Amino acid sequence: MAQDIRPPVLGRSVALVLQIIIQQCVREKYVVLLLDITMLYPVILSGGSGTRLWPLSRAALPKQFLPLISEYTLFQETLLRLKGCADVAAPFVICNNEHRFLVAEQLRAVNVNPLLQVLEPSGRNTAPAAAIAAFAAQEQDDQATLLVLPADHLIQNVSAFHAAIQSASVLAQQKWLVTFGIAPRDPATGFGYIKLGDRLGLDGNRFEVASFVEKPDMEMAKRFVESGNYFWNSGMFVFRASNYLKELHCYRPDIYSAVKHAWKNSKHDMDFCRLSEQDFVACPSESIDYAVMEHTRAAAVVTVDIGWNDIGSWSSLHQILDQDRKGNVLRGDVYAAETANSYVRAESRMVATIGVHDLIIVETADAVLVMNKGFAQDVKHTVEYLKQAERTEHLEHRRVYRPWGYYEGIDMGERFQAKRIMVKPGAKLSLQKHQYRAEHWVVVSGYAKVTRGDEILLLQEDQSTYIPLGMKHRLENIGAGSLYLIEIQSGSYLGEDDIVRFDDDYKRD
Repeated sequence: MAQDIRPPVLGRSVALVLQIIIQQCVREKYVVLLLDITMLYPVILSGGSGTRLWPLSRAALPKQFLPLISEYTLFQETLLRLKGCADVAAPFVICNNEHRFLVAEQLRAVNVNPLLQVLEPSGRNTAPAAAIAAFAAQEQDDQATLLVLPADHLIQNVSAFHAAIQSASVLAQQKWLVTFGIAPRDPATGFGYIKLGDRLGLDGNRFEVASFVEKPDMEMAKRFVESGNYFWNSGMFVFRASNYLKELHCYRPDIYSAVKHAWKNSKHDMDFCRLSEQDFVACPSESIDYAVMEHTRAAAVVTVDIGWNDIGSWSSLHQILDQDRKGNVLRGDVYAAETANSYVRAESRMVATIGVHDLIIVETADAVLVMNKGFAQDVKHTVEYLKQAERTEHLEHRRVYRPWGYYEGIDMGERFQAKRIMVKPGAKLSLQKHQYRAEHWVVVSGYAKVTRGDEILLLQEDQSTYIPLGMKHRLENIGAGSLYLIEIQSGSYLGEDDIVRFDDDYKRD
């Protein structure tokens, strides 16, 4: 008797389930046997100024380059959370020209080698920055899909974030421009909102965007949250590079044209890509939302609950960090008595609080902020005051980082200032001269090679030299450890722009 080897007849319910699965696979374009692996190219946008976290965040060292949550900076955290996410390439990093060496150093510290580090001569918001990355990515891969991420966000649930990226990538292959909607924790007025439209596919967290809504007042924000149909706009995106450029050309041809010329006329310098300053400065400043997402018919949103926070203020930072039993977050040398629900940070000296509640106190070497938590969004008014008064406390800290090390101000008076200088092993400053000041160097520790006119001097601890006004000079660390010295400047003008460079390892002007 012959054996019947025909496959069994499927039950009606099983067949129906399989039919639905096949239809969904075809609709989503990921039939397993024909799967086309799509490489995601992260774009790390690190050009923000972070003024609402002054006095810690400043123009020369904004919040994304500060270790606010862990031992890593927010920029480094953004890079590290991509590890383990499937089919993700090395990143494109878009940063301000003034931060280029800071970014390079922080990349090296976490062993990340970017595909390209693009230098913006001036900030032009996220739409031009994403367009630059799109042009760059297309030269790598004409099917490139971009994952656009601000460098200063916190995401606590990394596995959920990875799953959301993969879900958004599927939509991006269907020519959607995808953003991430954050499940609102409260009726916040500091975020824009996304109104959900029709559901896309059978997955419960993918929708068309019905509309983008500006930051609402409190009453409207409460209605948004109660409806369950509005999500915070995260400012993170996934889209095909070609699709984004097509939509940008359609709705903002002025931005498209300026960016295209800035990219075409860019130059590679060391490990950096320098955009054409003339072309990029002529580009309008606009966000991705305003330039494209609010106009396109291809806007989609993946709703997520990933422990997201944009750390947009001191009060939000206080909220997400571990608090003591009195609701305080204390950092540095702090004594807190009868203090509750406060964030106190001491950077350079001891801070004592007694009998205070609901305060933000941040101390640095040259500025102190004391503020009620309810006014956290108003820090920017202080920064505006500093700009209008032509002060410098919003620009740099006392310690200023350079590619060769750092310097920090110790004292300043009429016609003189004193600085403490650290030079990294093997590093050297530019060959330079000054037109308005003379300098006296005293080595505190380490070994220095000093070029002084036609002389070459080798100096060690307790030895010194004098650099007269107008003399060419250079400082180099020839030791195995860091070189520390005290510099005394004297003259009629002591600004950092009194430098005429003749040779520089870092190709600065």
